[in-house]
Amino acid sequence: MSDNPTNTQIQGEIDGNDVVLFMKGSPIMPQCGFSAAVTQALTMMGVKFKGVDVLENMEIRQGIKDFSNWPTIPQLYVKGEFVGGCDIVREMYESGELKKLFDEKGVQYAS
Repeated sequence: MSDNPTNTQIQGEIDGNDVVLFMKGSPIMPQCGFSAAVTQALTMMGVKFKGVDVLENMEIRQGIKDFSNWPTIPQLYVKGEFVGGCDIVREMYESGELKKLFDEKGVQYAS
């Protein structure tokens, strides 16, 4: 897996950022409703995160699905751990589990 440059790039993004969202579009301009929903949840919590636009790189777009063995985008990683996609993140946000995860991982947020 480490011989694959796409996987190396993906791992670098995950290792280099406490919170990273592989998404369609950017945090300022999401290009799909699912990416927008996760961005909104993170933004409402005041979490600083890195958005990686999979539409800019087809290798990353497919590679992240293979990397995580998760078929959809967006995909959220927190401190190196794959959290999930839109439905999971939305449910965690609404139930307070996302706040708990950030607390456990030592990720700062505003609310």
